[in-house]
Amino acid sequence: MVMFFNILVRLVDLYTFIIFVYVILSWIPVKRGLLADIDNVLAKLCEPYLGLFRRFIPPIGGMLDISPIVAILALQLVVRLLYIIF
Repeated sequence: MVMFFNILVRLVDLYTFIIFVYVILSWIPVKRGLLADIDNVLAKLCEPYLGLFRRFIPPIGGMLDISPIVAILALQLVVRLLYIIF
């Protein structure tokens, strides 16, 4: 059981890193090339999860999107709670 949770924590940490890289890449305007391909792959991985939070959290001032921060915190909280419960 401990090994399962170690793997789960590692996967959540990896997904958190992927979200972080996706957010950083969103600040860089890319239209084509390797960065655009990476951005497309990361968008397909991150947008379904981030979209859940973007429905409820509007951008601050119309420009600042804090939904990735809340999404990462929620993901980390759920994994840590599961680890405590089991």
